[in-house]
Amino acid sequence: MANDTDVVEHDGDSSNAMVRFFQGLVVKVTEEGVGPITGSIPYAEARLSKVGPDERAPAVDADDESLRHQVSEEAIERVIDRLIKESVAASSTNGFVTGLGGFVTMPITVPANVAGALVINARLVGSVAYLRGYDISDPHVQTIVTLTTAGGTLGSALHGVGVKIGTKLTAQAIKAIPIAVIRKINARVGFMLLAKYGTHRSVLTLAKGIPIAGGLVGAGVDAALTALVGRAAKANFPAHI
Repeated sequence: MANDTDVVEHDGDSSNAMVRFFQGLVVKVTEEGVGPITGSIPYAEARLSKVGPDERAPAVDADDESLRHQVSEEAIERVIDRLIKESVAASSTNGFVTGLGGFVTMPITVPANVAGALVINARLVGSVAYLRGYDISDPHVQTIVTLTTAGGTLGSALHGVGVKIGTKLTAQAIKAIPIAVIRKINARVGFMLLAKYGTHRSVLTLAKGIPIAGGLVGAGVDAALTALVGRAAKANFPAHI
């Protein structure tokens, strides 16, 4: 099985167009949302609103109305776990992804279930990054969000472009990654997305060994990938310490 930094070679303008589309869609989903799907911040804030009053505290900045600064770190981690569970469930529900229909104008033909899975996973990753205190409009963060949506880990990606890191990633270390390195990672990420979400996604590649049969294969593969993406998001966006 290929590792998460392998670059898949694709020929033709259609493959390049799909790469650009996928990368652009990830950013659009996290920042703005698409169609009926809200962006990552509103999605996260909606779940934070359900945190009980006993875990609330006044915001550090009186002008900051976001709930992220008004709940305990423990509550935030529970919200993150809830978002992952919700997203895995959504990925396994065919009605959710096929019901998106023409939710976004696509320059290329992308099956509804493929686009739906990408939207679910991108929104999840953006939400985890936001809840952990990252600015999802920052180019560094956007690259890592896109990498994570493809199921990749930042440690492997850095190793793949020749950068040595310590035994543990920190928020400070992520901020210190040179922009030249971020660009190298970004150049690889598009083809990682294509390998995971392209029309030729392979069950053997995405879910080898998962005991799913018959018509449940597609839903099972999407759910398995979302679970992987959720774990990668928690690893790639460590809490600020």
